Amino acid sequence: MADKPAFDLCVVIDDDADILLAARLLLRELFAEVVTTPSPAQAMEVIAERSPDAILLDANFMRGATDGREGFLWLGRILEKDPDAVVVLITAHGGVQIAVEAMKQGATDFVSKPWNNERLLATVRTAAALRRQRRATDVEKAKAEAIAAPASGEIPLLGESNAMRRVMALIERAAPTQANVLITGENGTGKELVAREIHRRSHRAGKVMLSVDLGAITEHLIDSELFGHMKGSFTDARADRIGRMQAADGGTLFLDEVGNLPLHLQPKLLTALEQRQVTPVGANKPVPIDIRVVSATNLRAEQIEDPGIFRTDLLFRLNTVEIELPPLRERAEDVSLLLEHFLHLYARKYGKPARALPASVLAQLERYDWPGNVRALRHAAERAVILAEGDAYTVSDFPLSRAQPSIRIAQEVLPQTAPVDAGLNLGKAEKQMIERALQKHAYNISAAAAELGLTRGSLYRRMEKYGL
Repeated sequence: MADKPAFDLCVVIDDDADILLAARLLLRELFAEVVTTPSPAQAMEVIAERSPDAILLDANFMRGATDGREGFLWLGRILEKDPDAVVVLITAHGGVQIAVEAMKQGATDFVSKPWNNERLLATVRTAAALRRQRRATDVEKAKAEAIAAPASGEIPLLGESNAMRRVMALIERAAPTQANVLITGENGTGKELVAREIHRRSHRAGKVMLSVDLGAITEHLIDSELFGHMKGSFTDARADRIGRMQAADGGTLFLDEVGNLPLHLQPKLLTALEQRQVTPVGANKPVPIDIRVVSATNLRAEQIEDPGIFRTDLLFRLNTVEIELPPLRERAEDVSLLLEHFLHLYARKYGKPARALPASVLAQLERYDWPGNVRALRHAAERAVILAEGDAYTVSDFPLSRAQPSIRIAQEVLPQTAPVDAGLNLGKAEKQMIERALQKHAYNISAAAAELGLTRGSLYRRMEKYGL
């Protein structure tokens, strides 16, 4: 059985049919596919769609042309389309000056006609290996950028209540280990902040932490997103792509909303965690990985333990340590600390003056149930900073009645928000529908998004757009 070619695709562009035939016959031992064409424009379509491992480009196309001007033109267009492309220029015998100029303009190497077969194979093999190295470098660059990325903006994990002290103690004990951690709690309680704190205190802190929001990815893309895919494994797979599990190698993978992982994919995740290797979609050979998994879910305990929703063996693998985040209503003593942080943060962001927070106003905010938890408090603080007037904040500066109708504040019951006639204003109508969905589901983002027919990510973007 012949050895599998070392590379996938080579594109050869030359106006001489004999050159194209010779190149195709010679290069097929190096490449699984060799595309030949006399048309640079046609080649550009292939290059844009398939990112070839190597490109051979003739220096001259017009009859009698010897200055390489056309080759330089198309070289520039190829590199504009794909800056990491490796292009080997084909020159006429003695066209050394043209070759030197081409390399100054970004060509990787050159070969002269008539070429020596061994010399051509060696040149193209080196060029294709360079392309592969550049792709690997891109992966490492992405990891480095992820390491340098700020942790959820400027929001730290805050809290001095007994409930949060227990959470901090669990983080301190679990973080230095290799144990997988499952974080549970309502929406908006800060599960990602806990995950980042675990990573920051772990032995993997200098490595990448990658997040995957399984509630924001359509079901048919989750497999590819987690495990990666090979070119041609499905309709839109035009190139190999590594998955998040492989990209997080050496670091931490945060699986947010892990309860949204479909049952049919849960065995594959379990196998990957047990064997410490992943098999991309369409591949036959597994790839070893070294990752720590931190997961989060807003599912209630009875839902997590329901085998119709979550496999018991996968749950055991994910929750070596379980950290339950309390809702804000159960740690009202932290409201003051959180408000101080967010009011200061947004006053600085929007260039607003510092205002006093009277004790009477703070007392009412502490008695509020905060159905959207810390996320809702943050939005309320941002709105207050933007809209407040005078030297001190008032209760009316905070949109409490929108966050949850019928919550008692200062012994008064806020009435149910009445429907607002948005008329024919599409933006107002959309905002009203989102508000009503959020109120109906007590700011459960997944439930509200499902009723509105949106993904969680789309709902978050609309909430930000309308200041909800």
